Amino acid sequence: MKRFLGCLALGLITIVASAQWTNPSDDVPAYNAAAPRKALPPILSGNQLTGLYFTHHYQVVVYEMAAKVPSVLYQEPCYCHCDRVLGHNSLHSCFEGTHGAACSTCMKEAMYTYEQTRKGQTPAQIRAGIERGDWQTLDLLNAKL
Repeated sequence: MKRFLGCLALGLITIVASAQWTNPSDDVPAYNAAAPRKALPPILSGNQLTGLYFTHHYQVVVYEMAAKVPSVLYQEPCYCHCDRVLGHNSLHSCFEGTHGAACSTCMKEAMYTYEQTRKGQTPAQIRAGIERGDWQTLDLLNAKL
């Protein structure tokens, strides 16, 4: 019995110790695998794109981009991990309020999503690019509709 308990304890210690080497890329944030079945909450627009959170031109442009591809954003994860802290269920959630304007990750992913959608990529293909980190090289200062 002591041998069994010792092996069990050693096994648990091994599992706990190996957790530090798990692959963070396996930790994909929340997203929706299919297009929305009902109307989505609106993305901020118009006069809502002013004030403290919209002091740079690119912030407004990215929200305008997001408004053109809402159902695609709904199918994409957000790697600022706002799903954990803010309860977001996709990249779309970031642009329902001002969070997207304050977060370069959200803005770059939305810009990437818009650009790839215009190039004819599917939401699944865009998601794969987001998971690879293809959005990280985008320059928000170059954001143009």
